Amino acid sequence: MSSRALIIAALLLAIATAGLPADAQQTPRLARIGLLFQATPTATAHLSEAFRQGMRDLGYVEGKSFVLELRYAEGRPERLPELARELVGLKLDAIVAPGADLATAAVKRHTQTIPIVMVNITDPVGTGLVASLARPGGNITGLTNISSELSGKRLELLREAVPGLSRVAVLWNPDIRGAVLDYKGTESAARALRLEPQSVEVSHAEDFDRAFSTVTSQRAQAVVVLPNPLAFANRPRIASFAHRNRLPSMYPQREYVDAGGLMSYGPSLPDLFRRAAIYVDKILKGTRPGDLPVEQPSKFELVINLKTAKALGLTIPQSLIQRADQVIQ
Repeated sequence: MSSRALIIAALLLAIATAGLPADAQQTPRLARIGLLFQATPTATAHLSEAFRQGMRDLGYVEGKSFVLELRYAEGRPERLPELARELVGLKLDAIVAPGADLATAAVKRHTQTIPIVMVNITDPVGTGLVASLARPGGNITGLTNISSELSGKRLELLREAVPGLSRVAVLWNPDIRGAVLDYKGTESAARALRLEPQSVEVSHAEDFDRAFSTVTSQRAQAVVVLPNPLAFANRPRIASFAHRNRLPSMYPQREYVDAGGLMSYGPSLPDLFRRAAIYVDKILKGTRPGDLPVEQPSKFELVINLKTAKALGLTIPQSLIQRADQVIQ
């Protein structure tokens, strides 16, 4: 081909490609994100949707600019290591590990390179997941729920709703490192309020019947549930038990109240999942997770179920109702 013909061909190619949009000239890379839940698909559907909404708000389109690899332990914490290993083997761009330090720790054991975004973790520094909130270091960052710092507030609210309260059963999972710190905070706050805390441990789904028997045999006057994916997956079961035994109950998230529990106080889980998308976005754009400060919630919601209160024969003080962010009639 003559030099004149080559020049003409080059000009024609330049004119043709100049008129094409950028995404037609180069197909954007599809980001692959893992999401590991300890609970069931049904129990967490609104949370995975909240994460998707967070990604959409940032301009991502599922199936075109990102795909989700969802895994569920179905309320079986012993399955987490296997599922974490499976996700790590997919060589994803980031893995979101919500619910408790069990999921985050399971993923961490299998990778020190794939970025991990934790969600709703009680104390990531105290449990050794990150070096500090300001400078996490390593491959982990995300959002904490500062639950142990809310223990006193939850007990104060419960005592205000239940005059004469003295014995409180605390339902928690000792296998979760953050829950151990959370229970110690709750125990300390209870004693400061002159309440008697009664430890009730639940590590597996099979433990609930025994735990419920313990609550009734110890003649508890109310139940407090600490953050726990296992309890979250079984929240209708817990609420039903409390209802049958006329026990006022306090929870860390409003989903328990939606299931029939009496009260909850804590950060919004859907909000935390939407904010997790912000972390994933920054990581996909090149920021190292260890350089992203761990975020602490600044907004907490008090939700009260007056229908449940009525069934329990409990009159919630008007002053408490007026402070609620939402009241379920």
